[in-house]
Amino acid sequence: MKTIIGIKVSNRLEEVDRMQDILTEQGSIINTRLGLHQGNTSKEGIILLELTDETESKCSELEDSLKSIEGIEVSKMTFS
Repeated sequence: MKTIIGIKVSNRLEEVDRMQDILTEQGSIINTRLGLHQGNTSKEGIILLELTDETESKCSELEDSLKSIEGIEVSKMTFS
């Protein structure tokens, strides 16, 4: 199963440190990370994560940690 997590950051300039800490802590389950935004001064951004084939609990832990940050929206796609 392949899992992709989409993260929408409404104010990336304020939330970047906490989000970066979480992504660093969970780095062992992240294969690919792609950031999309409109230049260096844009407040909004989208990050796409391709996760390894780890257990569902690690994916859920990552999702829950990210959702605990105000201004962050998380969506998950799974492919068999």
